[in-house]
Amino acid sequence: MSLKLYGHPLSTCTHLVAVVCKEKRVSYEYIEIDVFKGEQKAPEFVVVHPFAQVPYIDDDGFKLFESRAIARYLAKKYTCQGTELIPSDPLEVAIFEQGASIETFNFFPLAQRFARELLFNPMQGFASDEGRAKEAYAKLNANLDAYDEILGRQRYIGGNMITLADLFHVPYGSLLVQIGRGEVFESRANVARWWKEISSRPSWLAVQEEFKLHEYKFTSV
Repeated sequence: MSLKLYGHPLSTCTHLVAVVCKEKRVSYEYIEIDVFKGEQKAPEFVVVHPFAQVPYIDDDGFKLFESRAIARYLAKKYTCQGTELIPSDPLEVAIFEQGASIETFNFFPLAQRFARELLFNPMQGFASDEGRAKEAYAKLNANLDAYDEILGRQRYIGGNMITLADLFHVPYGSLLVQIGRGEVFESRANVARWWKEISSRPSWLAVQEEFKLHEYKFTSV
């Protein structure tokens, strides 16, 4: 029985789970949940995901939500299959977890806030706050200076091997590029080198094709 991925084609968290599956060579059945019609609020969905969000997976009866938890589950379940995305050495694990924390606290919330205000709120008919968006982008841009320093000492944000910590950046990072904010990566040599490598991986190119992301014309207001 194949893994089932319940998500939405514009959900960055759905994209994250999909790219991890492709890195680990795990096949899955994609089941679309129309969040714009509120299907994620249906009783049968909320029973699995009480926060009424996508994605979640059903792995032969084992159901799990939260994209980063799903990513870690897949990386550990399929340790000997596909790309190794979590190191085994304790010191390397520590650096990986440091990189994962960097993304969680210094990249994701700012990129998400920026995208929510200028893209997702208007798409759902909600008012956007350009001031909040500009503030989030300014903080994110400043944080990338620290990224550049770190990436001058190591190849990836989680060490010298690609890990989940790097893949965590790709969905929202690609969204920033699509709406014309690619300079946040390109203006720093070490960040630019890192971003080019992680965003051009075959796994991510396959996700973009599967979800037809190039067909969406993302423009900020």
